[in-house]
Amino acid sequence: MLQSMWSKWKAYVYISLLIILITALFSQFGNEFDRVNVALVFLCPVLLSAVNWGIRPSFYSAVVGLLAFDIFFVPPYLNITVADLRYLISFGVYLSVAALTASLAARLKQQLHIAKQREINTTALYELSRQMSAIVDIHSLLNNVSKHVSQSMGLEIAIYLPDDRNHLVLTHRSDVHSDWGQSESEKVVAKLAFEYGDTVGYGTRTLRDTPGHYMPLRTEGRIYGVLALNLKGNQSKIVSEQWRMLEALGGLAASAIARAKLAEEAKIAHLTAESERMRTAILDSVSHELRTPLAAIIGSATGLIEGERLFSSEDRMELLITIRDGALRMNRLVVNLLSMVQLESGMLRLRNHWCDVEDLIGVTLSQVKDFQQHRKMHVVIPDTPPMVLGDEVLLEQMLVNIVSNAIKYSPDYSEITIKVSTDRHCLLFSVSDQGLGLADEEYEKIFDKFYRAAATKQVTGTGLGLAICKGIAELHKGSISGKRNEPQGTVITVTLPVTRQDDMREIPQASRTGDDNDE
Repeated sequence: MLQSMWSKWKAYVYISLLIILITALFSQFGNEFDRVNVALVFLCPVLLSAVNWGIRPSFYSAVVGLLAFDIFFVPPYLNITVADLRYLISFGVYLSVAALTASLAARLKQQLHIAKQREINTTALYELSRQMSAIVDIHSLLNNVSKHVSQSMGLEIAIYLPDDRNHLVLTHRSDVHSDWGQSESEKVVAKLAFEYGDTVGYGTRTLRDTPGHYMPLRTEGRIYGVLALNLKGNQSKIVSEQWRMLEALGGLAASAIARAKLAEEAKIAHLTAESERMRTAILDSVSHELRTPLAAIIGSATGLIEGERLFSSEDRMELLITIRDGALRMNRLVVNLLSMVQLESGMLRLRNHWCDVEDLIGVTLSQVKDFQQHRKMHVVIPDTPPMVLGDEVLLEQMLVNIVSNAIKYSPDYSEITIKVSTDRHCLLFSVSDQGLGLADEEYEKIFDKFYRAAATKQVTGTGLGLAICKGIAELHKGSISGKRNEPQGTVITVTLPVTRQDDMREIPQASRTGDDNDE
């Protein structure tokens, strides 16, 4: 109580003390100073009070200063009467000058305060817009807006957004411990502002007696929600500058919501277009790849059925081999498609075991033996190859895809070299062929899904094999790369991390990454 009273009356106390000090100081010198100069000195408290405390203390300073000047410096002394009526004109001029000076000083102070407040608001709006530009999540964005509005205006706010059925629901509150904004009456007013498309509540023509202020968050063509301000008991504290600040914040929030929604819609449109592109590419590749083996299988099977007596045992065996090769080709295509789906969806889980490099290469060679024809396989392995921790099935699939690729794109009777080497803590598998070879810039693209180099268009394929190899290598924390093989062909190199022999005993013989309960 005493502190509030002192805060209210301290300006008048200071003014009184200052006038007493000026009066005591100049009364000691008698008539050595001209009365006009003394009167000008009494204008100093008026200016000081106008600058520091406002218009009312400055008027008080003018009146008290005039009385002190009249009593102590105008004859008869120590009396408020005036012997010379001309002093009345002087007093009138003094009061006019004091009032004008006080008004100008007070107005200048007010304008300075408004300018500072606008600067603060502009800085706050800039900071908020800068933060919003980095936020793409609508809920995080509106949490930032509600926090900023609540702190800058010192009032409780609530934000309503439409749900999937376009029903307005309360989504954000500055004070989670308050129930304001949840009652049906407040929701009805917010719905009115949302549907009406204009501000309602206190300060407007619609429901002006409502203690809340409901402003729609709108851009030129759409309303995205409603920002509600709880003004109960604080209506008189909101000045015009704060109303303008609130409108600016509302417009900024609406623009940010519009930007976030457009970004979401653009992302969905991009994903839809990408899915459609991939679907078309898959259908084209699958239909093209299935047509040839299906035709071979159907033709061979039909020949065996209709010409059973026409074919020798060697002819039947050749037709059966054709059927088997077509079925294996179709099986590889289906396995590649399923593997790519698992890699893309994140469903593929590693079942880590210690894998023997010789066993991996042996299984690979046995799987490609049926279609390697007359190509010669040359294997180079160190005397003591390291063990690699990984999923044996996936590593075998990766090597089979790479070697199959080398067989497909290299001529018959050529040599394919499978080399295993170590480099510090890495194990390197390299597969070299003497095939077509590619341009240097294409070796970075051959691991993309559905990419087919121009030089390989005449050979059938889907462009999935090396993409799957890249996914499997990265799943094992490794990498895959390609380069030109001199003088002709291509070298595909897979780099996998290996564990030192000293640490092998610390790792279980069978471990997994991902869900240990997956079967």
